[in-house]
Amino acid sequence: MNRQRSGFTLIELLVVIAIIAVLIALLLPAVQAAREAARRAQCTNNLKQLGLALHNYHDANGTFPMDRYNGPFNGVYTYGLDCYSVHVRLLPYMEQTPLFNTFTFGIDQRDPANSTGVGTVVQSFMCPSDVQGHPPTGWASTSYHVNEGPQLCWLWGSSDLYGANTTMPEPNGAFFTNYAYRMAAFTDGLSNTAMMAERLVGDFSNTVVSLRSDLFLPGTAPTSIAQAMAQCAALDPTSLSFQGLSTSGAAWAWVNNCETTYQQISTPNTRSCMFPANWRIMHGASSQHPGGINVLFGDGSVHYVKDGVAISTWQALGSRNGGEVISADSY
Repeated sequence: MNRQRSGFTLIELLVVIAIIAVLIALLLPAVQAAREAARRAQCTNNLKQLGLALHNYHDANGTFPMDRYNGPFNGVYTYGLDCYSVHVRLLPYMEQTPLFNTFTFGIDQRDPANSTGVGTVVQSFMCPSDVQGHPPTGWASTSYHVNEGPQLCWLWGSSDLYGANTTMPEPNGAFFTNYAYRMAAFTDGLSNTAMMAERLVGDFSNTVVSLRSDLFLPGTAPTSIAQAMAQCAALDPTSLSFQGLSTSGAAWAWVNNCETTYQQISTPNTRSCMFPANWRIMHGASSQHPGGINVLFGDGSVHYVKDGVAISTWQALGSRNGGEVISADSY
């Protein structure tokens, strides 16, 4: 009698497992790409909301908000008073008036009276792909920073009481300390000027190196953008002796150093450095998206700018009145 065999042989089982493994290997990258596409779309939407809020703010106040007020306050220079971010000022134009009302202006933003607002997470301020940051308890963070332009000054004009940057050209970004710009000041055109861009939240530790979110400390005092870029590129980022600040993005309500501003000097996802010896900084844009970052422009549009954008184009997009001619297909 012939007996029919049931079940699989070992070889057949191994073949089936191999086929399943191949299918999973093919499917997994596609799933990950789809998830990242969804996160990037949400990130784009967040920036568009911020762009709408900026225009509503301008309609109500006649200017875009200043990125911080750095004294003098009541005739006295007191560093830290009223250093509230653009994000705080935009809250009433994002249906966040109750949160805005938790802030007490005219006192140090780090005062316990402001702890509720400082610690409140606003989902529209965070890119869903930005998952590396771990700010201290009570500090909510943001992935979106305002553009101070292609210049090194951290203080200038009325805020530069030390006279550190009197020989430097006037900042020409969309925002700056103690300055609130009208649309008319954007002579390059709002559609050609970056307003906000992504910046990864810091690791909040000087014992860890995070190449795209740390602010490194070369210990130099550059007098030009070219010097700053060369000195920043020359340091060894793996050496903890060059750790500067790792607090990018938090708290979103503050603008003490690098929390909510960036300088559009070096191209996206390249090294950032600080130069406190002469109050200068080169805090660049960065993201977790593959190959580029989302950038909000003055007309409310959001563009994905590639890491490989020409540095001249990137810097031109950072200025509001540089007079550059920029092709839309150059970024």
